[in-house]
Amino acid sequence: MEISGIISAIIIGIIIGVLGRLVLPGRQRIGVLLTVLVGIVAALLGTALAYGLDVADTEGVDWLELLIQVGLAAAGVAALDRSRARR
Repeated sequence: MEISGIISAIIIGIIIGVLGRLVLPGRQRIGVLLTVLVGIVAALLGTALAYGLDVADTEGVDWLELLIQVGLAAAGVAALDRSRARR
């Protein structure tokens, strides 16, 4: 992976993580760094899942892939928020 790929993964992770937080109602008790990490993981897993479902390469914007990524980010943020609430 080249440096441009790493930088774009971080930028996409930030966007996906923020969108995942916006989908959830209420306040989340996780920081910005964890949000970015969840977003990066969700972006990578969402892309792999979209390829597995054969919806990753469509003409124009890949809305289904984006929806999968944001859904995974929301699930990750919610899971981390719940684990932080128990402490």
